[in-house]
Amino acid sequence: MNTFHDNLRTTMDRYVHFVYRITKKFPKDELYGVISQIRRSSLSVILNYIEGFARTGEKSRISFYKISYASLKESKYLLHFSLVEKYLNQKEYNKALELADKIGAMLLGIIRNEK
Repeated sequence: MNTFHDNLRTTMDRYVHFVYRITKKFPKDELYGVISQIRRSSLSVILNYIEGFARTGEKSRISFYKISYASLKESKYLLHFSLVEKYLNQKEYNKALELADKIGAMLLGIIRNEK
């Protein structure tokens, strides 16, 4: 087993489950707005990574890793937006950001090393 990729996948899994947990208390009128979008973007991080990891072609694999990274950036902005709107507190934001930053650094490392 590749411990780096296992660690990345585990961190991504923790991130998406954390996002799902914190969005349960968001205002119900945001169900089809921020809640839906932040859940989709955070889930897209791990789904695109997994699909890329399964690809055999280097260009295809890197492309999915880049999509995963872009989804991470989208979800990070939505976390910031949610903090400003007071949908989540500073502690929740900090925890989510810590996970997101770790994932981002790991993904960028993979993308740079695969080139």
